[in-house]
Amino acid sequence: MPGMNEADTCRVFVTPALQTAGWGDPLWRIAEQHYFTDGQIVLVGDGHRRQKGKKADYILRYQESFPIAVVEAKDEDHDPGAGLQQAKDYALILGLFFAYSTNGHGIEEWDFTTNTQRSLDAYPSPEELWARLCAFKVLDAARLRNPLLTPYCAKGGKMPRYYQEVAINNTIEAILQGRNRILINLATGTGKTVIAFQLAWKLWQSRWNTAGADRVPRILFLADRNVLRDQAYNTFEPFENERDVIAEGKAPTNRSIYFGIYQAMYSGTDGNRLFQQYPKDFFDLIVIDECHRSGFGTWNAILKHFESAVQLGMTATPKRTENIDTYKYFGDSVFTYSLGQGIDDGFLATYKVHRSVTNFTRDGLLIQDATAQGAQLEVPPGENVDDRYDMPEFERKITMPDHVKKLCEHLNKLMHRFGRMEKTMVFCVNMDHALQVTQELNRLNADLNLPDYTVRIVSEEGATGKALLEKFQDTEKQVPVIATTVDLLTTGVDAPSVRNVVFMKPIASIVSFKQIVGRGSRLCADTDKFWFRVIDYTNASRLFDDWDRPSEPGEGGAQTDPPFTCIVGGTIKDEETGKPIEHARVYLQTSPNEIHDQFTGPNGQFFFSSVGKGKVVMVVTAADHRRVQMTLTTAPEAPITLDIALKPIKESQSKRVKITGLNVRMVDEVYEERDADGNLVTPEDYLKKVRQELLAACHSMVELQQAWVDKARRDELLSTLESRMVHLDILREILHRPDADAYDLLAHVAFGADLHSCEERANALFNLHKEFFETFDDEARGILLSLVEKYRYGGVIEVADPAVFTLAPFNSDVRHVAKPFGGIAELRAAMDELIRRIYMQEAA
Repeated sequence: MPGMNEADTCRVFVTPALQTAGWGDPLWRIAEQHYFTDGQIVLVGDGHRRQKGKKADYILRYQESFPIAVVEAKDEDHDPGAGLQQAKDYALILGLFFAYSTNGHGIEEWDFTTNTQRSLDAYPSPEELWARLCAFKVLDAARLRNPLLTPYCAKGGKMPRYYQEVAINNTIEAILQGRNRILINLATGTGKTVIAFQLAWKLWQSRWNTAGADRVPRILFLADRNVLRDQAYNTFEPFENERDVIAEGKAPTNRSIYFGIYQAMYSGTDGNRLFQQYPKDFFDLIVIDECHRSGFGTWNAILKHFESAVQLGMTATPKRTENIDTYKYFGDSVFTYSLGQGIDDGFLATYKVHRSVTNFTRDGLLIQDATAQGAQLEVPPGENVDDRYDMPEFERKITMPDHVKKLCEHLNKLMHRFGRMEKTMVFCVNMDHALQVTQELNRLNADLNLPDYTVRIVSEEGATGKALLEKFQDTEKQVPVIATTVDLLTTGVDAPSVRNVVFMKPIASIVSFKQIVGRGSRLCADTDKFWFRVIDYTNASRLFDDWDRPSEPGEGGAQTDPPFTCIVGGTIKDEETGKPIEHARVYLQTSPNEIHDQFTGPNGQFFFSSVGKGKVVMVVTAADHRRVQMTLTTAPEAPITLDIALKPIKESQSKRVKITGLNVRMVDEVYEERDADGNLVTPEDYLKKVRQELLAACHSMVELQQAWVDKARRDELLSTLESRMVHLDILREILHRPDADAYDLLAHVAFGADLHSCEERANALFNLHKEFFETFDDEARGILLSLVEKYRYGGVIEVADPAVFTLAPFNSDVRHVAKPFGGIAELRAAMDELIRRIYMQEAA
């Protein structure tokens, strides 16, 4: 006689055994049948569906804010250890050190603190597991004022997700173990600011501080942009009046939680800068947001001043050559959560890629050839013209209005196809480029009578820029629809409804690419946004090849010096006034398609710490100033420090070489879909996969036709194909045949059959099978003809649905409609024959 099923085993044996061991009181100690992920979002054409999330049978908590073990239960017919591997896998994901498997009678334990397995008769108590964990991690087991055990802030009812909880606990453990430089690495859109808030809350409530005194800690949240500072200030709202903002000329000291930006903290003169007005031991914790972006030199001086504070760096980028200095300063991350993991778990939106290439982005611009074909060249006085310009130089060294216009026209066509009112970010080369793109897109959409359909957002400063940014972020505001920008929107700005991320600027940096793509990764249920689209005109999407992957075992540890160890830094000033130029763009070009760039800080400073050895082209540009280009020879033993003066440009002067009259053509387009495993696949890859799945289910055209005309077999086939990620909507989009009959889509992909529309099959049915309809009286024949019309516009699946008779023109039920046929069985026979005849010729 079979034993109890899993649910009964849990109810009768597992739960009571856990309660006996002390896990039942209070009730929060046991989280039963707990889904800890939402389930990956899978694309179905332009729609989506969710796969099942990961579910643990039991998660055991030592405190409400501290999970400690996972239990997997199987029914009585399984061995006690049958679920142990799954329990171990879940424990690793959840950051837990104890995993259990049971069939209700026996218990198997895996202890990650000793990497041993043992059989048990009863579960360990909460206190036993806590003691074992503290001994392993060398933590004080005292419960009083322990930030690990301090409850989360539950205001608003939103508790941390599982990975946020792991990040918080790993950070607190590192603090309690004495580390004062800590790094966490989580993809954009995963809630780093929420993590920082809950971390601060637990430390503040437990009265932790670096001095060990009986007081709450003083915490500084440090960002590089006002908009990021303000977003954090709002997230920390439960601290209420304990919050304050550090602005230029203002150094408050009577609060607990402070928010500032590097520029304001560094304001003032040497020896009397704003951060120097604070005692060196004033802050206990400093949270550095987007810490990989902070390499301008100023942040290091600020953090060095407060070196006694615990410094937590938050980044959205894994270790790379270009941000290796960040990892050298903070050390390896105590927690990493990648974009790929976020997509797999269903917390981040998946994506599609639409890559388009023009003749000039593919071949470059040859000036001699272009002018020979009628192009007009405008060269400002004193400027030199190169023989050739490649795509990374477009709109930097040479302005190409025809090329910009063509890209805007193409983007506009895509917007008409995908949805003209879908929120879109367009990343441009510079402010002038962003302005031209804005003007072109507004011109192309003038029929909408929406003056702010496309807006340029290149600065958060001033009432206009701030208002436009807030409107664009607001999911309830229809306009602006498109925001063009240069760098402002690359990091941190929360605009969850963004559907399209458009690259019109070349990207060489994987770090920058991840940041920009992250603008689309947030989910937005209010606007039904569960996936986003990357529209790529500069081949930036090639960097998906190195997309966020979990670190390989053994990747951590000692970091050897990379081959990029040369340093280039300096100051950019106005030649006439001698004043430093803020937001000047400095980029190093190490090859025709590799550029590293950054913007100067408030004192005109720039600093590249990971430059390759050898010849490097350096270009400096700034608004209303002439560009400067030079060639540097870098070496690890000889840091380069430059003092560069830019000559102002009068209003009448042009800034760049300009060429008009180009014949711009789109020469290639590639559409890529993301599969269920999180990998990008081409349409050809997808069609190959579909063909394999179809041939496994139906070995011949005849077998497919026989299955298709039988409702039960058709439903089974479609269910099987869907479970293997074969979706008719995707096939229609790839084959550009939205009108194709579902059967024909499958027959075409699997067996190379011709594609037919439902319209064509309906017409063929009338022409070839008149005698079939003549066997019925007028009323029954009218019903069949109406079903054919339903098929013409909705396909066979709609016709075979019993609910079809509740719709117009029937507006009835099956019994009523069946009367002219003599009954329901006769109606069903007539419908089966109708469907068979629609596809009859395929059996031949």
